Amino acid sequence: MSRSTSRTSLAVVGTATVLALLTACGGSGDDDAAAGSDGKPVSITFWGWAKGSKEVVDAFNASHKNIKVVYEEIPSGNAGGYAKISNAVKAGNAPDLVSIEYPQLPEYVSQGALQDIGEYFTEDIRKKLLPQAVELTTLGGKNWAVPFDASPQSFYYRKDLFEKYGVEVPKTWDEFRKAAEKIKKADKKARIGTFFPDDPTTFQAMAWQAGAQWYKPEGDTWKVSTADAATNKVADYWQGLLDDDLIRSNASFSPEWTNSLKNGGTVGYLGAAWGAGVLKGTLPEQSGKWAVAPMPSWDGKPASGMLGGSTFAVTKTSKKAKAAVEFATWMSTTEEGIKARIESGTSSAFPAAAALRPVAKKSFDAGFYGGQDIYQVFEGAATSIGQNWNWGPTTGTTNTTMKDQFGKVASGGTTIKDAVKAGHDATVAELKKRGLKVEDAG
Repeated sequence: MSRSTSRTSLAVVGTATVLALLTACGGSGDDDAAAGSDGKPVSITFWGWAKGSKEVVDAFNASHKNIKVVYEEIPSGNAGGYAKISNAVKAGNAPDLVSIEYPQLPEYVSQGALQDIGEYFTEDIRKKLLPQAVELTTLGGKNWAVPFDASPQSFYYRKDLFEKYGVEVPKTWDEFRKAAEKIKKADKKARIGTFFPDDPTTFQAMAWQAGAQWYKPEGDTWKVSTADAATNKVADYWQGLLDDDLIRSNASFSPEWTNSLKNGGTVGYLGAAWGAGVLKGTLPEQSGKWAVAPMPSWDGKPASGMLGGSTFAVTKTSKKAKAAVEFATWMSTTEEGIKARIESGTSSAFPAAAALRPVAKKSFDAGFYGGQDIYQVFEGAATSIGQNWNWGPTTGTTNTTMKDQFGKVASGGTTIKDAVKAGHDATVAELKKRGLKVEDAG
C-alpha cells in the first residue's frame, strides 16, 4: 500500500484510542498457548478460503515434523465464512487460526473473538512486512493478526474483444463509460463490467479510490461520513451505468457472472490483485485473451483503493497460539510459503512481504495473460492506494445493510446512494448501541 507511514500511524493511533476499551475483553494467550514449538508434535486447525490454501498447508506439513496443520475450507467471508467463524467462537469450538480480511479485523477484535499475538509476532517478523499492513493489524497497541497480502484494484479486460470492437483501454471513468457505450453498440449482448449487488466491498474500494473517508477516529469518537462528495460521485456514476444498461448486475462469482464471462457477454472485471488467479482458474479456455490494466481514475492519474486483503488471526480459545503464529508466519514471509500458494495455479496474491513479490511473480504462470507482467501493474496500483481510509469496528453491520439494499437497486427498489445511506444509519446506530461516541457527519 502507498499510505505514508506517518499518515497511517496517525490513523491507527486514533483507532487504537477508540478500540482500547473494546480490546479489554480480547484474550492474550496463556502459558499453554506456547505449546507446539517446544519439540513436541502438535496439531493445529486452520479455516480459510483463499486460493491455494490447501497447497500451502500440504507444503507446510511435508516440511515440518513438529506441527501438523488440519485445514478446512470454508465459504469466503461475506458468503458465510465470517458467520461460521463467529458462531464457532461463541460455541467455544473455533479453530486455532482463521483467515480474516483487513476490513473485518477491527470488528472481531472488538468482539473479543481473537487473542493478542504480540508475544510471537516479533519485530523480526514485522520488519519483513509492509509497515502499513502491520499497522492495519495493530489495534489498541496490540498485534491481532499476521498480514498476508495487499489487494490494490486493477482492471481486467478481454483484449481480443476490445481490439475487435475498436475500444481503447479506459484511463479515466469518463473513458470507461464511453468504452461501455461503444462495446454495447458493437454487440448489444456485451457489457464492459458488472455491479455486484452482493459485494459492498467493491463499491467501498471505489469510494476509497475517489478519496472518501467513511470512518475517521478522532480522540475517543468515531466520525462517520458517507454522504461526502467523493462517495456521492461514485454512487451517481454507477447508478447512471445501471440506469443506462451499460453494465450487468450479477452476484460476484455466481454462475450468471461466470457464464457471462465465458460467452463474451461480459468483457471486463474491476477486481483486485487476487482477481487474476480467480479469472485464470475460472476461464482456462480463454487463456491468452485477457490482460490487466490500472484502474480508471477520475482525473487519469494513478489511484486505487484496496479490495479485501487477508490476515491470519488466532482465536481467543486457542491454546496453541505459538504454533499457529509460526504457521501463519511461514505462509506470509517465506519463499516456500508464497511459492506453494502461487504455483497452485489459482492464486495471484500480492504479498505484504515486499521482498517476496519477485517470488510471487516468478511462480505465477502469466500465460493466461499472454505473458504480461501483471505484478508490475499491481506494484503501480499499490503505490497509488489512497492514504486516508480507515476501517471501523462495525464493518459487518455496514456491509450487511448495504448488501441487503444493493440487492434492490437493479429492480429500481432503491438507489445506490440510498443504499449507502442505509448502511451509514445502521453503522451509527450500532456504534451507539456498543456505547461508543459517534459524530454523525451524514
